[in-house]
Amino acid sequence: MSALLVTGVALLGAAAGWAAVPAGRSFVPDTDGRVRTPNRSVLALVGAVVFGGLAAARGADPALAALLPVAATGLVLVVTDLTALRLPDPLVGLVALGGGLGPAAATATTGEPRHLAVAVAGATLSFIGYALLALLPRARLGFGDVKLAAALGLPLGWLGWPALRLGLILPHVLAGVTVLVLLAAGRVRRDTPVPFGPALLGGAWLAAVLG
Repeated sequence: MSALLVTGVALLGAAAGWAAVPAGRSFVPDTDGRVRTPNRSVLALVGAVVFGGLAAARGADPALAALLPVAATGLVLVVTDLTALRLPDPLVGLVALGGGLGPAAATATTGEPRHLAVAVAGATLSFIGYALLALLPRARLGFGDVKLAAALGLPLGWLGWPALRLGLILPHVLAGVTVLVLLAAGRVRRDTPVPFGPALLGGAWLAAVLG
């Protein structure tokens, strides 16, 4: 993909990031009017990096058209999880829908069910793996995290097993590093709830770019 098109996609991502804050706020209960949400300029920058990175890595790959809506919804989920430790089902459903449309379209076009089968396998493996982790004693994963992991398994499975493996491993690396940094900075304690959704989404993005 040309630099001009990558820039255009990055600008689209900046707009998605800017819009993610009010969109996410609509899913967050705000009974006292004092709910704090992420800075819109920061989210716009994140959106530009996310969209631009996908465009640069995937180029003319048909998967890009399915990954961008997933990424846009993911930005809204980052807002809801950072704000209220919530991963609303409608948004997770949109991630699953966006991630499933690509494999379904590829299957309908080529008549070969392989893409769809691998995508479903990716979602299944992600669901089982994260569900088992959530059931462990003192686990900090919620069922919203499990559902999001399964939804992200669809596009990652479609991209192939290397991307799926990275998507299963990288969120834990990102979450671990983030918690260590926050602990060292005195921003959290060992018993402070820390949202896992951003790590899931960040790991999936890295897997899509690198896988």
